[in-house]
Parts: sequence; C-alpha cells; structure tokens
Amino acid sequence: MTKPIPEPHSPMQNHLLAALPSEIYDRILPHLEWVSMPTGKVLYESGDQLQHVYFLTTAIASLSYITENGAAAEVAGIGNEGVVGTSLLMGGKTALNRAIIHTGGSGYRLKEQLMMEEFNHTGPMRDLLLLFIQALMTQISQTAVCYRHHTVEQQLCRWLLLTLDRLPSNELTITQELIAGMLGVRREGVTEAAGNLQRAGLISYRRGHITVIDRLGLESHACECYSVVKKEFHRLLSP
Repeated sequence: MTKPIPEPHSPMQNHLLAALPSEIYDRILPHLEWVSMPTGKVLYESGDQLQHVYFLTTAIASLSYITENGAAAEVAGIGNEGVVGTSLLMGGKTALNRAIIHTGGSGYRLKEQLMMEEFNHTGPMRDLLLLFIQALMTQISQTAVCYRHHTVEQQLCRWLLLTLDRLPSNELTITQELIAGMLGVRREGVTEAAGNLQRAGLISYRRGHITVIDRLGLESHACECYSVVKKEFHRLLSP
C-alpha cells in the first residue's frame, strides 16, 4: 500500500513529473510512494538489482563510482530536475554506480515494472526521460573533464553551483569531508579551496554550513564545466 503524501510535499516539485501530460501524471500518481531521504541514505549500490526509480523533490543524490580499494568520486548529481535509476530505462537491470543522498530531503519512488510499462507505452514520457538521460550524460562527461584538467577550487565552484541550482536558497549544510569524498580529493584540498573562496568574499563557511554570498563571483571563478552542464539541461528540458 502506498504511503500517504505528507503536506506540503508534492510530486509536482519534481520537474520531470511536473512536465508530464496530465493524463500520464494522473495515471501514475497513485503509484508514487513518498520516501524520506536523510543525508547518507543509500538508494542503491553498484550492481544492485533496480527495484524502483526515484523522482527527487527536495533531496539531492550523488552518483558515485567506488574503486576496488574503496575510494569514491562523484560522476553526477541529481536533484529535483531528474530521476535516479536511468540504467533501467536503457535496458539494464542493475545499478552502474552507488546512489547516495548528500543533501537530505525527500522524493518519490515508482516500482520498476510500472516505470517500464509507462516508458514503453507512452511517447511523451519516454521522450522526456530520454532528454534527461542525454543531459545527464553531458554532466557525467563534463565531470570527467573537470577532474582531469581543472583545479580543486574550480571543481568546488562547479559542485557548489550545481548543488545550489537544486536548492531554494543560497545555503547548504555539508561537511568538507563529504565534499572531498565526492570530488575524489584530499580533505586538505577542499579546506584550502574553501578558504580561498571565503577570503575572496564569495562564500561563508562555518561548521559544515556553507552560504554563497556572491553568486556571480562564484560563477566567474568556476571553470566552463558548470555553464556547459547548465546550458545543456536548459536546452533539453526547459519548457
């Protein structure tokens, strides 16, 4: 039985669900299960069988690759603009990466069978999800370029900006240790980069709480990777 949706939460907070034609949205609405997603919650591990897809609303998930020695690096972030579990839509039955919540909130999950029925049956939903997958592939490839060619400070700017785009304010709560794990760098590197941005008057950082003071300044400090990803999502998925 589906859990009742608590107020003021709504599936319409997810941009993909909000963009669906009303007849498709109304058909899947009874099957959307609200899920609390605290920071650190693992939606699935690499290799897990995919039982659900997750439409996030206020939570933000990190898709991370885990090496054999346990090191990790984020390959993409997903928030209210998308859905977690896209390998299912491409014909795979297992997860390619670990999906873990790095900014707590909530979202909605839909069972695998129902998702595939809608994906295979309705053109508008399939088309919309394929556009999201294309945008997600851009983010993954640009992240790889960023890790190889740009400084930790530029990577941090990119990550902060993409995260803020999914939040209703200019503040986020996250530790430097967690950011370092997602960027695949040493914590000292994140400490130095955050310190530089704070001294430049772009952010304020205190006890795991980051406030962006100068958004335009932060964008100017970021590498081109942020604008490439943002423009592609806007091109493909804006109304």
